[in-house]
Amino acid sequence: MKTIFWDFDATLGYNEGKWTGTATDLINREYPDHHVVRDDIRPSMSDGRFPWHNPEVVHPGQTADDWWAVLMPMLVRAYRKAGVEEDIAAELAGMFRAEYLNLETWHVFDDTIPCLSELKDLGWKHYILSNHVPELPDIVEHLGLAPYFEEVSTSAASGYEKPHPEAYRQLLRRLPDNSTVWMIGDNIKSDILGAEAVGIPAILVRSKNVDAKYSFLSLSEVARFIENTPCANRLETDLYFTGNSDIMPS
Repeated sequence: MKTIFWDFDATLGYNEGKWTGTATDLINREYPDHHVVRDDIRPSMSDGRFPWHNPEVVHPGQTADDWWAVLMPMLVRAYRKAGVEEDIAAELAGMFRAEYLNLETWHVFDDTIPCLSELKDLGWKHYILSNHVPELPDIVEHLGLAPYFEEVSTSAASGYEKPHPEAYRQLLRRLPDNSTVWMIGDNIKSDILGAEAVGIPAILVRSKNVDAKYSFLSLSEVARFIENTPCANRLETDLYFTGNSDIMPS
């Protein structure tokens, strides 16, 4: 079976404000007198508090509510560091989930559906494998992408963040042993190096990182490249991760 594992965010689709913009827009709508800007929020959104910042820590079995509850202290802290009073910070953190999941703020790239459609017509099966929120399947459905995918796997539900090897293995186990598999994503560590570490060739997209073996700035050439590039059948699913500090901390 010819199979492609796809990252989602910044590969197939995107959120208008991302995490920082969503948090900033929320407070400026609810409490405009605070005059918070994105630079007030951004440092607290990039200090390693999201689950995918620590992929060695696994969290299988979490409910969606459990997953979002883990983020609440980070969101409160972000607002507090931006000078927001504690009670208002807690209120905004509680509102954040609904704000981030506003489906009208999610979009697909112009080249996404043409690429998926072309590859599907050529016999490729698509799977989403993404470090993302529990509600990713709802986002995919809203964007009209669901018909192209066999499965949507989000780390919030599986408990494994890329580049943890189990993130890939859980999907590999569902495939026939003679399957040909590619990984496509925008992040050199989680999408490319992580996939290659378990024997999956990978293509970096929408990034100018020079460390990837295969790289395209858009998806417009990906279908032709994959169809015409020989790829060995995937390795057995009992592959073990040998350890690489540049990919996943020990």
